[in-house]
This record gives sequence, structure tokens and C-alpha cells, in this order.
Amino acid sequence: MTRLGVDIGGTFTDVVLEQGGRIWSTKVLTTYAAPEDAIVDGLRQVCAKAEIAPYSIRQIIHGTTLATNALIERRGAKTALITTKGFRDVIEMRTESRFEQYDLNLVLPKPLLPRNRRYVVPERTDARGKVLIPLDMAAVEAVVAELQAAAYESVAVGLLHAYANDAHERAIAAVLAEKMPEAMVSLSSEVSPQMREYERFNTTIANAYIKPLIKSYLDRLHSRLAGEGADCPIFLMHSGGGIMSLDSAAEFPVRLVESGPAGGAIFAADIAARQGVDKVLSFDMGGTTAKICLIKNQTPKTARVFEVARSYRFKKGSGMPISIPVIDMVEIGAGGGSLAHVDGMNQIRVGPESAGSEPGPACYGRGGEKPAVTDADLVLGRLDPEAFAGGSIPLYPEKSATALQEVLGAQLGMDATEAAWGLSEVVDENMANAARVHAVENGEDLSEYTMIAFGGAAPLHAARLCEKLGVTRLLVPTGAGVGSAIGFLKAPFSFEANRSVFMKLSAFDPAQVAQLFAEMEAEATGFVRSCDADAEILKTHRVYMRYSGQGWEIPVTLTAQQAAAPDAATFLALFEKDYAKLFGRAVDGLEVEITVWSVNAFTAMPTVQTVPSPDSLDVVEATGQRSVFDPGVGALVQAGVVPRDHLSTGSTLNGPAVITEDETTVVVPQSGAVLTQADGTLDIQITSCTARKGEADV
Repeated sequence: MTRLGVDIGGTFTDVVLEQGGRIWSTKVLTTYAAPEDAIVDGLRQVCAKAEIAPYSIRQIIHGTTLATNALIERRGAKTALITTKGFRDVIEMRTESRFEQYDLNLVLPKPLLPRNRRYVVPERTDARGKVLIPLDMAAVEAVVAELQAAAYESVAVGLLHAYANDAHERAIAAVLAEKMPEAMVSLSSEVSPQMREYERFNTTIANAYIKPLIKSYLDRLHSRLAGEGADCPIFLMHSGGGIMSLDSAAEFPVRLVESGPAGGAIFAADIAARQGVDKVLSFDMGGTTAKICLIKNQTPKTARVFEVARSYRFKKGSGMPISIPVIDMVEIGAGGGSLAHVDGMNQIRVGPESAGSEPGPACYGRGGEKPAVTDADLVLGRLDPEAFAGGSIPLYPEKSATALQEVLGAQLGMDATEAAWGLSEVVDENMANAARVHAVENGEDLSEYTMIAFGGAAPLHAARLCEKLGVTRLLVPTGAGVGSAIGFLKAPFSFEANRSVFMKLSAFDPAQVAQLFAEMEAEATGFVRSCDADAEILKTHRVYMRYSGQGWEIPVTLTAQQAAAPDAATFLALFEKDYAKLFGRAVDGLEVEITVWSVNAFTAMPTVQTVPSPDSLDVVEATGQRSVFDPGVGALVQAGVVPRDHLSTGSTLNGPAVITEDETTVVVPQSGAVLTQADGTLDIQITSCTARKGEADV
């Protein structure tokens, strides 16, 4: 089957065509005003490379940052919230947590909807779903009349404890459908049927806020692709690492947040399986952000809540919580387009602001005047100005040098090369520190991990990150520059159903639990079956458990047999084992509670065969030389230049070296030695690390 994978990033749109096991790819600058234009441009390019017509494409898998960007930039639809009387200000009051304990001038992020767009109706349901105050239908009619007069485009409905009983939300939706048929409606009981009203309301509002924008885009995309001849099914990558239908994506666009990075994690997990690696640090660095994810046993770690649009130096707690299934990763504003400046303490700071594709870094020659990470990479010799993006985008080193000198060097007394080194080290340390913190939060030692690097900018910086983190093995797979788009083509159709039903183990009800799992299995498998009617469907079952009095839960995975025949003693043993693994020990004598139940259904994927080791080795001679700055030694070094297509199974070379290809460049420092595996993956051993062992273990 001929398939197309498309990843819209903040700077580049990556397009990958797969046919008969072969892959053709391209990178084009993202067109913000009409993102579908870049997709059509990329479609034409890859079809020309493969010498096929667009009508030969049978399936398109798409991931996009449009949902995320719309939330960050606050450019969604005119949206209202209808909620329970007395809970109008939940999204503004947030929680009692302070994400910066000692900042006396702490400014909390503004909610997505101001107070005058939040409406209330009298009603009340308890946590068990029992109606305490019936819904006042006259009040509902009055509120809907106000919304109609104000011409709202989209309405979010979030009532207290609607996850336990959705009758009141559905009654409001019926009135909205009758009185405001043109408005789009999002119910919290459908978008995020989970406890904790702050996260649930935020998620529902976010869904409503971007729903008209995403639906309009998806309609235009389908029309444009059909006009090009690619009139085939289009599926969307969702944040949980699976694929959903176009109609489902239009109905629940909030699940598209982080869809691009999720594809990257799937790509890294596939490479981990092929290389037989159980502990992987996935490093995805593109034009706007860098993403770091832990992958164990070829499976990315997942979570139920993550944050969008962190406003306080990307600090946890300073963003907008979104309560949906998601691959757990750290995302920071460190990409090729991330801009640098000097702060009030004469220190170089990088990001989160990005030059994007319009105007782009200074070296693009499109009007950018501030230095970006790409400008530093160019001045440090890591990029070839005449071969960037396969030669489709010329770079201007003199513009990079000017921007670095004027913005950084003049203030800090540095020349352009020193300023570029400083910029590069700052962004690399930011990423390394994010990886350290993420590892500590998950109780992991990164020195035991293998890094897999992909994305247009990651192979330029990955080896330096390994040196800083004490990681001794780095893998750069084929197609690394468009890794997320390739990941879309390797993802299963999937859907995760969740329920918030509070239950203490002392009051464990096996019959209720079995029925709950059966209902969720039916919902999840029904969704997947709507995408692929014939595929084999697998399921995973999880419960989220905690000790009484704790604020958050940990996920506990069950086998199908344990879910079908639930037993309190089994659940307790599994919880204590996972709790001790995460926190060092279990706690005796405390009651244990279950708060959330989950079933994830997904299509079975082909078994990945482990790549055999090369039978023989062959030292490859460089085709040229280039001066490249190696931060590990703090000086320019002469690096051999080798085109990646000159490497075959068993090819070896020692650093310093630069391995070039159209979508990215792999920089191998003096501390690195490269072995080419049978699948084309570059296996780089970092033989000496500049980071002290104590720092690497932080």
C-alpha cells in the first residue's frame, strides 16, 4: 500500500511517501496562513521523486502542531462555558499549588476564557452520580438565549461530577442543538470523563476553543488533497500515540495536541525494537522545540495529564492542564529557530521565542535579525550553507555572523564564533537539564540508557547531549530528519477509554469492576473498529491507584485475565510492587484507593525483527574536510565529511566527522566512533564524556 505521512511543525512541514518498503521524503517551510499549502507542495515533491501520481496514494496519516499553536497564541473561536452554579471561577482559581514557591511577583497564567464568557446554571450531582439539585431548564433556556444573542461560535459544557452522570450535560446539549444549531458543542463527559474539575473543565474549553479552527482546516485539507488526486482516507495522529479518523479528530481536536511529538516517540520505539534496546532516551529536536521521552521495553511512557503553553520559563505547573491520554514527554523551547538574547545579568538565554519559518533564523535571508540556534550551528561549521534541506533553502553565513555579533558578541565582548559556542552550549545544557529532571522524576539513571536522535536539528546536538548526560551510545536512524512523519506510518489505530469511579480496596466490588472494564472495552474497540473494520485488536487495562490522603495516583497495568476476573488482593500486590519501584518502598497500614480506570484498544502491528550485527567492518574514507567547532575540546577541529549514502552495513569511521544528508546532518565529535548497522542506523559510541559522573547521575 502506498501511504503518505505528513508532520506540520513550527518551522518545517515534513512529508514522507512509503511504497513497497521504500521511503521518499522532503522538508518544506510551514505556511502559517494556510498549512495545507505546504502539504500540497511536499506531496508534489515526493510524488515526483517516487515517479508516481498522487492518485496512487491509498492512505494519509497526518500530525500537526496547529491545535497546540492555537492554544498558545490564543487564536481560537469565540467560546463560552456553561457550568454548575458556584463553579464559574474554577479555571481561574486553579489549584493551591504555586509553581514557583519563592517568587513574590508570581503572575498566574490567564484562563483561556475570561469571566464574562463563563455562564452558570443551577444543578448539582454528587461524586457517585446521584442528582442533588435537578437541572433548572428555565435557567438553561435563558443562558442559551444569552449565548445566541452574543453569537458564540462554540460552547463548552462542564458540570460538576458529569463524569459520573452525564444526564444534565446532555440536556443542555439538546437545548443548544435546538436554539444554536450552527454552534459547536463540547461536553466534558465526552471530551474528558475524569475526576478533577479544573483539569476537566480546561480540557473541554480547549476542545471547544479550537474545534471550529481545526474542523475548517481539516475540511480544506481534504478538499485540497482530493483536488490533487489524493482522494483517499485521511487519519490523524493523536497525542496518545495512535491514529484516529478525520471525523473523530474534528469532534475531539484537543486530542491532536502533541500529535507530532507522539509520532516521534512511536518512531523511536520502533528503532529501539529493531536494535534490541530496552532503555531509550528519545531526543527529537526540530525547528521550534525539543522533545525528550523515556522509552522502556520499546514502549513510550504515557500519562493522563499534560500542560500546554507554559508561561513561566517552561516550568511545570505554569501551563494549561489538558486531561487526555498522552505520551509522557518533556518539551522545551529549544529548536533550530529558537532565538537568543542577553539578559539583565549578562547571560545568554535561548528561547522559548522562535523565528519559525517566517522570517526564520537570520541565515535564511528572510528578514530575521536575531540569532537563532541554526545561526550558531552554521557559524560553528555544522551545516553546509549550500546543501541545507537538500539545497532547497540557501543559507547566508555572513548574516548569521552579523546577528551573533550584534545581539550577543557586542554586549559580551565575544567574536561571532565565541557567541555561537555560548549559544550552542546554553541550548544544549537546557536540553540536558530537562532530560536529567525528567529522569529523576521517573526514578531512572540515564547512564543506563541509549539515546535515539531524530528531527532536523537533533543529530547536530545529540552527541554533545550524550557527553553532558554520561550516555555512551547514540543511535541516529535513517530518515532521522523526518522521524515524526515516518512514525505516523508505524502507529496503530488506537483509542483509550477512561472512567472516573472512586473505589476503596476495602469496598472492592468485583462485579462492578468487571462491568466497568467491559463497557470501556466496548467503547474503545468500537472506536478502533470504525477506523479499521478487519484488523486484529489488542487491549491494555490500567487502574490508577493511590494511598488515601495522597493527591495523585500511579498507573498499574493489569493483564486481560486480571481485568476479566478482578480481585482486590491482586490489585493491591500490583500497586505495592509498582509503588515501591517508583518511591523505594510501599507504605504499610494505609488504605488504598482506585480513582481512574482505563482500557486502551489498538490494532496489532507486525512483529519487528531485530537487526543482526554486521558480519564485517569497513573503514570509510572522508570525501572532504570541514572546520567544525567541537565544544568537548573547546576548539575548531578538522572533521571528515561523508555523505550518508556512502555508508553501508559495517561501515565505520571515527570522529571528528560530519555525515550529511538532505534532511539533517549528523555531527560526530572527537569522542565518537560510528558503526553503520544493517538497517542503516548510525550506531555512535561516545568513548569519553566531558560531564563528570556525579553530574550525569543528577
